[in-house]
Amino acid sequence: MKSHSITWKRLTVAALAALAAVPAGAAAAPPVTIQEAIRAAWQENAGLKASSAQVEAARAEAARARAGHLPTLSLSGRGVRTDEPMMAFGLKLDQARIGQSDFDPARLNHPDAVGGWGAGAALNLPVFTGGRVAAGSRAAGAMAGAEAASHERRRLEMAAAVVEAYFGAQVSEEGVRYADDLLAQAKETERFVRERNAQGLALDADLARASAFRAQAEAERAAALQRRASARSGLALVAGDAVGEAELATPVAALPPLPPVADGAPPPPDRPDLVAARLQRDAADAGVSAARGSLLPSLFAQASAETMREGSDLSRGGSWTTLGLMLRWDLSLADAQATRAAQARARAAGEALVWREREATREVGEARRAVETADVRIRSAEEAVAASESARHLRGARHRQGLLPLTDVLDAEAGLAGARALLLASRLEARVARARLALALNLPIEGITP
Repeated sequence: MKSHSITWKRLTVAALAALAAVPAGAAAAPPVTIQEAIRAAWQENAGLKASSAQVEAARAEAARARAGHLPTLSLSGRGVRTDEPMMAFGLKLDQARIGQSDFDPARLNHPDAVGGWGAGAALNLPVFTGGRVAAGSRAAGAMAGAEAASHERRRLEMAAAVVEAYFGAQVSEEGVRYADDLLAQAKETERFVRERNAQGLALDADLARASAFRAQAEAERAAALQRRASARSGLALVAGDAVGEAELATPVAALPPLPPVADGAPPPPDRPDLVAARLQRDAADAGVSAARGSLLPSLFAQASAETMREGSDLSRGGSWTTLGLMLRWDLSLADAQATRAAQARARAAGEALVWREREATREVGEARRAVETADVRIRSAEEAVAASESARHLRGARHRQGLLPLTDVLDAEAGLAGARALLLASRLEARVARARLALALNLPIEGITP
């Protein structure tokens, strides 16, 4: 009775010491679901923040292009001092202070230095620009829409990447547990064979095999730890450090329901990457119109008001206004080449759209087949694990009874390790394949939408 009391006391002390060794923050950290991890990535990922800034820039460029048909106000100011004959006479004329004496040839030819300051405002309105402004506005608007659709696609792709990283980290944790179990079994097998070898009941070769198997198990555990560290760092990269260090609450085996997908089903037309490709084609077509418009003349209306004053006295000086139309036609071989380049870009954008549509159709089929294959692999792997665990138990028991050689035990251990690895890989593939299928069909990934 006394020995039991001592044992319980030791266990209590050990438990308290273990609890004291746990950091306070670790106990307080809440578990994170896959949905929470995806939302964290959408909010914190630097790549998505950069993409959002690109969307903002594209929309600002579109607003700038839409304002191209509005009047332009130009403000100017100048200060002048000159004794150049023509400018001196003109400056005094602008200041409305020409007198009879200013027409004296001697003063006209050799004027005294004249100074003044002036200000002006001019309003320019494009009346006709060959369609360049309207086409440029359409192109910029289409590019802004394409950038926004591309950003939406990046968010969905990020969600799929989080699924892969999240469950990859979870599978790596299970892999470490399996490696620990394999190492524990290998050590126990080595200890048992060593004892029997010391009693003359096992060969030295069996002991060498058991030691080699234990060493391999140690190496596999080291590799499992490295895979876990890599998986966690990958999860932290896409979803943030808080998610990368948190407990993962969504089990990989709890697969989300599959969407109904018919064989040969095309991708939905509102898939963001297809929308972006169509808008990029539209922008390229508008670019052709803008380039052709550069070959046509431009007509502008202009209204201006100016003043020129003498010294600091604001009451002394002149003011005038101007109204006019200006027709300008710039002919350049470079503009003709620019039109050819725009046409080539339009053809490229059209072909890129066709290619992306075909590629998207294939993605749907490939994702569906990947889901089906992964589900079959899971069922086979679960059966293999159950059979391998039973074989390990039976062979281990019969080996201890001296009825089976050591090689059968080691084969059972290796078979179980392979079946477990297949099960973990298949479960991860099934989860990722479902995310890829949802991505291909533009459906919510893991049940959440941006």
